[in-house]
Amino acid sequence: MTNSPNSPDQAWVLKATIWAEPAAAPQWKEQLNRLRPIASFDDTTKTWQARLGVLDLEGLNVLQALLDAASAHGTRVRLEPAPVPECWDGPVFTRGPDVAALLEAQADQGRPLGQLLLG
Repeated sequence: MTNSPNSPDQAWVLKATIWAEPAAAPQWKEQLNRLRPIASFDDTTKTWQARLGVLDLEGLNVLQALLDAASAHGTRVRLEPAPVPECWDGPVFTRGPDVAALLEAQADQGRPLGQLLLG
């Protein structure tokens, strides 16, 4: 798991990763159609990735779409705090009383939030 910030003023984003399920052409096209608008595909790791800096309605819709795609295709999703990418120009989380502590607590238990097999 990526180390999240330790100081209250350090910023981070929520990184959502969904593992791509090897599939026949029609199923792969369905994954593409679901995920391409909200995530980027890393051909090396065969994962889709999305980053969120706020859990507003749009952010929750992105998370729901990732979870729906994972459920439909029998893959898994992992959520973790991550450093803010240099090219990021959106909102960010800060250490304080937001979700980083929850994500860290789940990881410390050996069960990272969102890293359960769906299906």
